[in-house]
Amino acid sequence: MPTRRSAREGIMQREERRQRVSAAVLFAIGAAVLAASDAVIVRALDGAVHPFVIAFFRALFGIVLVLPFVALRPRVLKSSYALGQHAVRAVFKLLAMVAFFAAFSIGPLADVTAIAFMSPIFVVLGAALVLGERPGLAMFSAVLVGFLGAVIVVGPSASGFTVAIGLALAGALLQAGIQLVLKSMSRGDATSTLVVWNLLLTVPISLVMAVPFFIMPGNRELALLALQGVVGTSCMGLMTHAMSLAPASVVAPVDFLRLPLVALGGFALFNETIALTTVVGAVLICLAALMAARSRGVKASN
Repeated sequence: MPTRRSAREGIMQREERRQRVSAAVLFAIGAAVLAASDAVIVRALDGAVHPFVIAFFRALFGIVLVLPFVALRPRVLKSSYALGQHAVRAVFKLLAMVAFFAAFSIGPLADVTAIAFMSPIFVVLGAALVLGERPGLAMFSAVLVGFLGAVIVVGPSASGFTVAIGLALAGALLQAGIQLVLKSMSRGDATSTLVVWNLLLTVPISLVMAVPFFIMPGNRELALLALQGVVGTSCMGLMTHAMSLAPASVVAPVDFLRLPLVALGGFALFNETIALTTVVGAVLICLAALMAARSRGVKASN
């Protein structure tokens, strides 16, 4: 009967949506792990490389990583969007990277990362205002719990509005805009196309910006930059694919997992003290990520 067939189709569609959301959350978790590694690598450079130069080498090593893929599948360069749109996204991505690189170079890893978590707040608000998404109460609760955790981490030990905090906040604003643009562009282009064009355009743009500060890094720094290129490119691919599978308001809060990972890396590698407030905030942030992963009722309005 048509009614039974319609019911079965409805059940299949709901199950497919649940599977897509679950996959998006897993990709976002992977991106969070890689993003935490990225912050640790920047700190390991210990200020020996200027942030604009870091951004150039990250893009350069990243494009070297994907060039064989482009050679095997040249159709990946076929895009539904004008070159200018990709260029605008590349510029915003570059500026966000530089802001975060500079902040990680001069500020505590956990504090800077906590401030960076303003980005999901901006994403949820922007998704509602610009993309027409309707995040439910559970998703808003996840964002608020995660933000509360970030405030607890930074608040009691903060020394005021430092340069590092200002740079992290600027990076968070830019990153939120990038994620919203990605959500829109992922409707017309595959993940691979978006990643490849971003890298292709970031290399020349970042080179121009890096020229005034360019000093050839040493062997140790080059090795770290090469590793960062692999990590950064993989992170971009995972997050871009996650954004193509689920609403931005579902994917963004999962990034809260980055804070406990960064705090752990700072403690293990650089002897950065983990305060009780950091532990409490990290627990709340992990809770927020779990809430986001379990919230399957978010609907998108196109």
